[in-house]
Order: sequence, then structure tokens, then C-alpha cells
Amino acid sequence: MISPWDRWYSSSCCLCCHVRTGTIILGVWYMIINAVVLLILLSALSDPDQYHITTAELGNEFDFMDDANICIATAISLLMILICGMATYGAYKQHAAWIIPFFCYQIFDFALNTLVAISVVVYPTTIQDYLQQLPGNFPYKEEIMSMNATCLVLIVLMFIGGILAFKAYLIACVWNCYQYVSGRGSADVLVYVTTNDTTILLPPYDESMTVPAKYPPPPYVSA
Repeated sequence: MISPWDRWYSSSCCLCCHVRTGTIILGVWYMIINAVVLLILLSALSDPDQYHITTAELGNEFDFMDDANICIATAISLLMILICGMATYGAYKQHAAWIIPFFCYQIFDFALNTLVAISVVVYPTTIQDYLQQLPGNFPYKEEIMSMNATCLVLIVLMFIGGILAFKAYLIACVWNCYQYVSGRGSADVLVYVTTNDTTILLPPYDESMTVPAKYPPPPYVSA
């Protein structure tokens, strides 16, 4: 019997590279993105006037560039860099436990995007409300708002569906890397030798080679 997880297991991902290589590339890519975001946030803390967005431009009463919000976003970026670094190190050094936090983050991010898709289906008017809150100089704002509401919802759902499919594929790659690293860490192949009356479980090859012999070999006697 094969479990459902093992049935979908594969040791290769996109571009025909190994899942370890794919996880390392993904972790490094996420670290680069979060490092860029962290630099922008630190620049905003050092020079608030340069990145300050007034409430009139946003069209609401919430100030996204408040110092408290920037500090929270900075802490999240640092945490994300740490999690991505752990996943990269775990995939490179084959430590399965280091990959788990990044995998949990992927599941959490996928769940949030799924909730966004569900909210678009249940409340389609939220797209128009969001477009109205955008600044007046936002590119193609008037053209998007003049579109049919049903077509706009379908386009947004197709876009979110593509993102969810891509994220699900990345989750599968990281999960396959975790399974591969876990299998390499405990690569004990159980070999059964069955006769007519008994079944004998043989130890792994590496373990059998390290066990010393109970009796020394007979001395060499010349003919």
C-alpha cells in the first residue's frame, strides 16, 4: 500500500532540477525579495518625508507609512529572512527540521490567498471599492473601473487562480524536498529474506558493516 503523499512524491521540479536545488533557489529568491523590502522600510524610517503617503492620496483614514506600521513590517521582513535562510540551509545541509518553518509559511500564505479568492466570489463589489481607494494617478484606473463587473471579477479570479496554482506547485516542491531530506537522513532499507518456514529481517548495509565480527577469522596456514 502506498500513502497519498508518497504517490505524489517526485525528486525533480521545474527546469528538471532536483527538489533540493529548487528549494535552495526558492529560499534565496525569497531572501532577496525580503532584503529589498527591508532596505526600503529602513530607508522610510530614516527619511519619513520621502516615503510618506498622505491620507488624501490613499482615499482613506489609515496611514500605511506610520512609524509603528513600518516597525511591524520591518520585524516581519527580518523574520521572513530568517525563515528563508533556515530553509536554504536545511536543504543544503540536508536537515529536514529546518525546512518546516518555511513550509508552514507557504501553507499560511496559500490559505490567505484562498480567502482572498473566496471573498471576491462572495463579495464581488469589493473589487470596485478597492479600485476607488487607489490614487487618482494610478495607471489605467478609469479603464479598469469602466469594465463590466462580471468580466472584472472573472479576470481577477483567473489571476488569483494562476497565483494559487503556482504557489501550490512551490509548496509541493518544498514538501518533496522535505521528504527527500528526511529519507536521506533515515535511509534504512528493510530487507526481508523469506523461506518456507521463517522470515528474517536483515539490517541495513552500513549498519552491518560497522558491527564487529563475533569470532575472529581463522589464522592463515600455509599449505
